[in-house]
Amino acid sequence: MSRKVRVGIDVGGTFTDAVVLDNETFEILEQMKIPTTHHEEEGVARGIVDILQAVLGKCGVSPEDVAFIAHGTTQATNALLEGDVASVGVVGMGTGVDKISARGESNPGRIELAPGKLLETRHTYLDSKNLTEERAAAAVDELLGQGAEVIVASEAYGVDDPGAELKVIAAANGKGAFATGGHEISQLYGLKTRTRTAVVNASLIPKMMETANMTEKSVKDANIVSQLMIMRCDGGVMSIEEVRKRPILTMLSGLAAGVAGALMYEKISDGIFFEVGGTSVDISVIKNGKVMIQNAQVGGHRTYLQSLDVRTLGIAGGSMIRVKDGQIVDVGPRSAHIAGLAYECFADTASLERCEVTFVSPRPGDPQEYAIAKSGAGEHYSYTLAGAANLLGYVPEGDYAHAGRESAAAAWRAFGEYLGISMEEAARRVLDLAIAKTMKTVNEMIADYELDRSFITLVGGGGSGSVLVPAMAEKESLKWKIADNAPYISTIGVALAMVKEQIERTVVNPTEEDIKRIRSDVMDKIVRSGANEETVEVSVEIDAQKNVLRAVATGSTELRSKDLAQAELGEPQMLEIAAASVDASKELTRLNAKTGRWSLFVAEEIRKSFFGLLKKRRSSVSVLDREGVVRFKQANAQYGLFRKSEKDGRFAEFLDDSTIYSDANATIPKVFLFYREKMLDLTGMQTKDQLMSMIELETERLDGEEQWIAVAYH
Repeated sequence: MSRKVRVGIDVGGTFTDAVVLDNETFEILEQMKIPTTHHEEEGVARGIVDILQAVLGKCGVSPEDVAFIAHGTTQATNALLEGDVASVGVVGMGTGVDKISARGESNPGRIELAPGKLLETRHTYLDSKNLTEERAAAAVDELLGQGAEVIVASEAYGVDDPGAELKVIAAANGKGAFATGGHEISQLYGLKTRTRTAVVNASLIPKMMETANMTEKSVKDANIVSQLMIMRCDGGVMSIEEVRKRPILTMLSGLAAGVAGALMYEKISDGIFFEVGGTSVDISVIKNGKVMIQNAQVGGHRTYLQSLDVRTLGIAGGSMIRVKDGQIVDVGPRSAHIAGLAYECFADTASLERCEVTFVSPRPGDPQEYAIAKSGAGEHYSYTLAGAANLLGYVPEGDYAHAGRESAAAAWRAFGEYLGISMEEAARRVLDLAIAKTMKTVNEMIADYELDRSFITLVGGGGSGSVLVPAMAEKESLKWKIADNAPYISTIGVALAMVKEQIERTVVNPTEEDIKRIRSDVMDKIVRSGANEETVEVSVEIDAQKNVLRAVATGSTELRSKDLAQAELGEPQMLEIAAASVDASKELTRLNAKTGRWSLFVAEEIRKSFFGLLKKRRSSVSVLDREGVVRFKQANAQYGLFRKSEKDGRFAEFLDDSTIYSDANATIPKVFLFYREKMLDLTGMQTKDQLMSMIELETERLDGEEQWIAVAYH
C-alpha cells in the first residue's frame, strides 16, 4: 500500500523551502531549500513546481499519494510594502439619513501602505435607493475612465442587505473588471474601516490572481489531484479559489506559519513561541491550544483583517553589537546579514587568532559603533548574538546555529581585551541585553493574555532558536524547549495547517437564533474553502463590549483514518506528563476523570510563602489526549464528569456553583467541555442561556448516557 503524504512549501524572500510529511505519523520524509525564483517568467510559481518535483522525486513519492498540499507566501505583504498594487475605484452608497456620512466614510482617499508607499483610490457616490443596473454601470464606467483597475462596492449597512453592492459588482464583472464588495470582506458595521479593508484587498487582486493561476497550473502540471491550499494570516489555510476573492487574508501569513507549526507539530498548549532568524525574532502566544488573534493594521490604520498577534523585534542570531565609549550599549537591530558580513563564530578559527576589533556603519546614516573582527588577512566578520551564545555553550552540538566554543573564542578573546573584561563577561553582557529587550515584549504579552508564568513554556523555532531561548529561560526561570526540526518549523506549519474560516457580525445581545445562524453560515463558508464537513469544529464568541458576535471554524481537508489507539499512552506515563505540565510532583497528581480521547488529571499541593509562615493550597488541572499531549491546563479550576442527560440537572448546578454573583449581575465562568474526540471551547459565551444553547447544538449527536468532562474557571 502506498504511503500518503502532506507537502508544505514556504515561499520566502530569499529561499523557497519544502517539506514532505507522512500523513499519518507526521514524520518528516524529506526537506529541501532552493533560491526563490523572483526573476523567472512564471515568477515564484516556477520555484514551487521545481521544488515540488525535486522533493517528491527524492523521497520516491508519486503525485497521486499527495493527500494535502499547501504553500505560504509573502507576496501580499511584499506587494503592500513595495506599493506594487492596483489602482482602486470605490462606488460608495447610502440612502436616507445615512447619505451624508456614507459619502465621506466610503471615500478612503490615499491609503498609506508603508512609509512612502501610497495606494491611490478614485471615488464616486450613488444613492442606493431603487438602484438600477444602468446607474451602477455608469458609476463603474466613470471610475474605469479615471484609471481604476479594480472596483469596490461599499454601502452603509451593506452587511444587512448586500443587494446594491452585488449590482455594482455584476456591472464591473460585465465589463471585464475585477470587483469586490465590503460585505464579502467583513460583516461588521463600521463603513470606514470596512471600506478601507475592502480597498486594500481589491488592490491585491490582479497580482494575486496572476500568481494563483500560475501556482495552481504548476500543481496540476505535476499531476497532483489534491486541491492546492494557501496559508492565511490567522494560521489556517484556504482554497486557492478563496484566495482569488480575498487575497488580503494571505497578508502576514509568513508570520503565521511558524506558530502554526508549533501548535500542530509540537502540540504546545500554553507557551510563547519564538521564531528566531538571522535578523529578527517573531514572538507569538499560544493559550489553551489556540493562537492569539488581533486586528491587523495597514499604514497605521486598523482593518477588519484578523491576523495572529505576532510581535517582531530586531533581535536574532545575526544581531550585531554596538559599543560606545568602551561599553556594550546595544544588540541589534542591525544584523550581519544587513551589513553583508559573515558571522565570527563560523569563520576559520586560525584566521581570527590575532584579529583586531574595529567598527562599521552597517547602513548609511548608522553610527560607526557596530563591532567587527578584522583578521590578519584583512577579512571582516561581525560580532553576533550567535557568537555570544556559542561561546557560553547554549547552542548544542548538531543544532543549526551550532559553531562551537573554540571558533567563537578566537574572535571574542580580542573583543574582551578591547573592553577590558573577560570574553565570557562580554558575551554574558550581550546576552543579557538581548534578553532584556526581548522580555519587555514577552512580559507585555503575558499581561495582555493573562498567562500563568508557572505554566509557560518558551518554545524556540527558526534557525537561531537556541541562540536566544535557552539563555532567556535560564535567566527568567521558565521552562523551555527547542522545536524539532526548528529551521523548517514554518514549512511544517504550512503542511499541517487546518482550513480556517471566520465570520464577525455586529449584534447587540445575541439570541439563540443569532448563534445558530452564524454557526451555520461559518460551516457553509469553511466547506466552500475546502474542509471536509465531518472534521469541522466551530467556536462562537460574544464580545459584549463591542457588540461583536464571532464564529471561528477549523477543519481538515480529509478524514484522517489513523488508528486512534495506535499511540495511546498508559496512565503512569500520562500522569508524569500531567504533573510536569503544571510544575507539580507525581505523588500529588491523580487521574480524576476519563472519557473519549480525554483524561483529566488534578494536582493539589500546598506551597509555602513569606519565609514559610504562610501556606497556600494550589489546585491545577490538566487535560491530556490519548497520545499524552497536554491540550489544556489551568490553576484553581472547577471540574466534573457529567452524562449528557444531566445537562439540565447536575451540570446546570455545577455551572451555578462556579458563577460569581454580585448586585449588578452574574458572571458565568469560562467553560471547556471534552467528549469523544472533541474539545469544545465555550469561553466566548456571556450568559448561562447562551452557553446551554451552544452545548445543546454541539452535543445533539450524543446519547443521554455519553459523558463529558467539564472544566470551569474565572
